[in-house]
Amino acid sequence: MEPLANMSDEALLEGCLKKDRKYQELLYRKYSRKMYAICQAYARDKDMAQDILQDSFVKVFLKINTYAPTNSLEGWIRRVVTNTAIDYFRQSRRLNNFIELVEEHNQEVSEDNISRAINVEEILFFLRKLPEGARVIFNLYAIEGYTHKEIADRLSISEGTSKSQYSRARTILQAYLTGLAGHV
Repeated sequence: MEPLANMSDEALLEGCLKKDRKYQELLYRKYSRKMYAICQAYARDKDMAQDILQDSFVKVFLKINTYAPTNSLEGWIRRVVTNTAIDYFRQSRRLNNFIELVEEHNQEVSEDNISRAINVEEILFFLRKLPEGARVIFNLYAIEGYTHKEIADRLSISEGTSKSQYSRARTILQAYLTGLAGHV
């Protein structure tokens, strides 16, 4: 095996396509510093930047067979890293919106019932109690941010089914939350 400095992208690609861990490590070592800089631009802290970097390279190694050699390998990796960072940002923003929703509900609880304010763990407990179809669609739409069209395409269902399952999930969750707040 030739030294890293002399290792061509083609040689790295060939080894990675064979799922050779040594080549994967070499590819990671060659590009991780540059890609980490991209991650830092999107992340709120170093830990998140490191998570984005690791998830990005997992995706690179899992999807390396989709790389088109007519493009720059570094450019392709950069695109994977950027998309992963954007996904983290969206997921973080959606999670914050979800937490804000819980906090708004908690503020609406009367002072007599304040000891029963609902926390995120309780919401997650109720989410797990939803029927499977409603739970999956609620998570995809409300938490992951997919459109009903995207959900329909991914799950091979109609948009109407996606919308009705989401509505069903919301109704059930509201009943859980109302029941929980009312039982002090």
